Amino acid sequence: MTNLLPRMDLNLLVSLDVLLAECHVTRAASRLGLSQPALSAQLRQLRDAFGDPLLVPGPRGMTPTSRALALKAPLRELLAGFHGLISAGLAFDPLTAQQVFRIAATDSIHSSVTTPLAARLAMLAPQCQLAMQRVDLQTLPEQMASGEIDLALLTAQPMPAALHARKLYDEGFLCVMRLGHPAAAKSMDLDTFCSLAHMLVSTSGGGFVGAVDGALQALNRSRRVQISVNSFLLVPRLIEGTDLIATVPARLARHWAGQLAVVSVPLEVPGFSVSMAWHARAHADPAQVWLRDTMRKAVCP
Repeated sequence: MTNLLPRMDLNLLVSLDVLLAECHVTRAASRLGLSQPALSAQLRQLRDAFGDPLLVPGPRGMTPTSRALALKAPLRELLAGFHGLISAGLAFDPLTAQQVFRIAATDSIHSSVTTPLAARLAMLAPQCQLAMQRVDLQTLPEQMASGEIDLALLTAQPMPAALHARKLYDEGFLCVMRLGHPAAAKSMDLDTFCSLAHMLVSTSGGGFVGAVDGALQALNRSRRVQISVNSFLLVPRLIEGTDLIATVPARLARHWAGQLAVVSVPLEVPGFSVSMAWHARAHADPAQVWLRDTMRKAVCP
């Protein structure tokens, strides 16, 4: 691997970045708009330049070598820095821009904000795309530093180090149940609430105690959690066919109105705040500034 720089160009580095993300030549070629033979030729150039196979055959496509894995994060950071360099001082025109905005959040937050954000994006930036991803707090700082994620919507406090943050909205809770459920016919009192079988969403999986149980304990009351699931997206289907009730974030409950009955929770349950977070590298990027402003206006009209 001598005289590496003269044999390297930006297109090769972009191709390597996508190859390491996909670990599959055909899928990577599709993302890059190249033919498979053209990308295979680029991979041969990269292997020669780095003096390493980079990707070797694996059970499900290609497996990165140790050298390739070591290159992955610095390469993403380099490409993100180059993007920032060429976009510095340039205005962002949403009507003509062709850009993918990558947003990470929990499924409940995605369900609450994606519809208004997508509607605003379709109107203001019709050629831009949204990639909504599930947030992983363990890898989030690295993903944001490398440009893999542009914006994260979080409830965790404090925010991970090196991230800027701004509160979007405060969230409370509402109770949902199937349409026609006897408890939906009138205002639900605490005795009725405690007597019913509950569904609980435990994002860590398998838990049967949540914020509602802490609030009930303060009143010397309890409830029976019959089913625990690990995703809010499972709630409507399971609720519709049973007499279970679930206490869920208010925006999510309103999103399901018409599909499920929505009633007030008959006790005070501490709410939470949802904030958007971004990395310092994207703080002044015109496209990212526009995205954050559009997000704020979409969810806090």
